[in-house]
Amino acid sequence: MTGKSALITGASAGIGAAAARVFCREGASVTLVARREPQLALLMEELRTAGHQAQYVVADVSRTEDVARAVKAAVTTYGRLDAAFNNAGIGATPKPMHLLDEDTYDSVMDTNVRGVWNCMRHEIRAMLAGGGGSIVNNSSTAGLVATPVTAAYIASKHAVLGFTKAAASEYAAQGIRVNAIAPGSTRSEMIDAWLQENPAMEEVLLQSAPLPRIASPTEIAEAAVWLCSDRASFVLGTTLSVDGGWTTR
Repeated sequence: MTGKSALITGASAGIGAAAARVFCREGASVTLVARREPQLALLMEELRTAGHQAQYVVADVSRTEDVARAVKAAVTTYGRLDAAFNNAGIGATPKPMHLLDEDTYDSVMDTNVRGVWNCMRHEIRAMLAGGGGSIVNNSSTAGLVATPVTAAYIASKHAVLGFTKAAASEYAAQGIRVNAIAPGSTRSEMIDAWLQENPAMEEVLLQSAPLPRIASPTEIAEAAVWLCSDRASFVLGTTLSVDGGWTTR
């Protein structure tokens, strides 16, 4: 990734913050995007202190104007956009589908689906102008299989894979590769909060995969940076499961 410009959404914590560190380690100049400015500012200072090129943009990926501003910042500062990791996403309190309220549904779909669409269309425009690039969308094992009481989240993560395949087939000839990752259970604010509410579920998660542990955010970030890099130059439209074998059950 040396000399390349990368944009990372959901960069204030968890997988996104880990990705920022891994992308920088691989030589990229990064634009960090998230809603929480204090966390972004701390991460930017950490990366700059370590000698990396980093900037941040406070943005909500569900807002078109915010995403346009973030992509413009990446291009203005670094001259181009070569890679993007569309990682921003939210979950919801588990409940049966017939009890799912419209506000929860709209919130999940706005961030997880509209947000990815907003990001891709602005990133693709920038990459077309720059002669190509690579995009990785963060889906989930919930984009591959279904589990009870998480209908909106499951639908949103399946939609991410649909957008990934559509864009991959549409822009390959113009030098833009689009792929997705499907992480399993990963240490993050979202899953830690869920496990605090449902402490018995951690043991269930540990028993349900060939590798009986929860991933670190860095393990997921490593997959994303590989797909964005030239090392994955013949990988297009795929979904890489990073789940400890959970989907092999």
